[in-house]
Amino acid sequence: MKLTRRYGRTISEGPTPADVAGVPGLPYPSGWSALAFSDEVRRGSVLTRPLMGEDVVLYRLRTGGLRAVRPYCPHLGAHLGLAKVDGDDLVCPFHLFAFGPDGSCVRTGYDTPPPKTPLALLPVREANGAVFVWRHHDGREPDWEIPDWHAVGHRPARHAAWEMAGHAQEVIENSVDMGHFATLHGWLEATLGAPVSYGETAFHVSMRVRESAPVFGEFAVEVEVDGYGLSCLHADIRVPRFGLLMCTAVMPTAIAPNRMQLRQSNRIVFAEPSRLPRPLARAVSRTAARLLERPLFWSSCAFTAADFPIWNHKRYEQPPRLAHGDGPIGPFRRWARRFYPSDVADRGFSRAVLRQPPPAPLSGTTG
Repeated sequence: MKLTRRYGRTISEGPTPADVAGVPGLPYPSGWSALAFSDEVRRGSVLTRPLMGEDVVLYRLRTGGLRAVRPYCPHLGAHLGLAKVDGDDLVCPFHLFAFGPDGSCVRTGYDTPPPKTPLALLPVREANGAVFVWRHHDGREPDWEIPDWHAVGHRPARHAAWEMAGHAQEVIENSVDMGHFATLHGWLEATLGAPVSYGETAFHVSMRVRESAPVFGEFAVEVEVDGYGLSCLHADIRVPRFGLLMCTAVMPTAIAPNRMQLRQSNRIVFAEPSRLPRPLARAVSRTAARLLERPLFWSSCAFTAADFPIWNHKRYEQPPRLAHGDGPIGPFRRWARRFYPSDVADRGFSRAVLRQPPPAPLSGTTG
C-alpha cells in the first residue's frame, strides 16, 4: 500500500511550456536588454540578474553611476553576486580582492601587489527608470541607444516584472499583430493610422482603436508605439474622451533559450479641465491621477498578461501562414532579422539554434 501511494498522485496535463517542451527557439537578439528598474539597484548593494544564459552583476557607485560586470572574479572564480561594495570598489567575498570603477584590481586581501587582470565590464545605461545592458552576438560595442522618453505626470512610475517561457521578439512582434487585439484583448476595432515606419534600429506604429467599458460604453483610443530593437516598446495611449494619457514601457529580456523576463512600467496624466481656473484645474488633474493610477496600472498589466499563456507555450512559426487581417507581421519579421547573426538569418529561423553558446566577450563603457 505504501508503495502504491508513491505513484500516480500527480498527472501532468495542459500545455507544456515552450522551454520545457524544447520547441525550436530563436537565437538571442543583439542590442540593449532591461535587467532591472532603476530603484532596484541601490547604492552599496549588489544585484545579480540573468541575461542570455549568463549572470550579470549590477552595482551603483557613490556618484549614482552604474556598473555591470561578468559574474566571476578573475582571481579564482568566486561569484561576484556575493561581493560587497566598499565605496566605489567591488570586493570579492573569497580573498577580498577589490576592483575599482574601471574594473582594475586595486588591492588584495593580504596587502600584496594586486594582479593586473581586470573585471569584465559590460556596457550599461540607465534610461526611463530602467537599467539596460548591451549584448551583441559578435562582441560589437554599442552603436545605438535607447532614447529618453517624455515623462508625464507628477508621480513616480509604477512597475512590475514577470518571468515565463517565450522569446523577446514575440513580445515586440505583438505591436504589429493587429488581429490579436480583437480576438485576445477584446478591442472592438484596431486599425493602423499609417503604415508602420522602420528605421535602422527602431520602428513606429500608429493605431486607431475603438474600446468599450461598462457604464462608459464605446470610446476612441489613440495609440502610438515606438519599438527599440527587440527588447523595448514605449506606447503613448490617449483616451480623448477622458483626457487621459498613459505612457507604458514593455521590456522583454532573453534570459535563457526560450525563456524571458518581462518588465512593464506605467505613468499617467489627466488633462486639466479648461473651464476651471488654472490652480483648481491642476488640482483636479493631479487628484484624478493619484486616485486612478493604481487601478489603471493593474488594468494595463492585465491587458499585457492576456498574452502570457500564449507566449509561455507557443513556438515561433517560420514561415507563418498569414491571413488577411493579421497585420504587417511579414515586414516586421524581415526588419527583425538584422538583430541576429547573418548566418542564422540567411538560412531562416525555422532551424534557429535552441542551445546557444555564451555571449561573445564584451568590454565597454559604463553609464
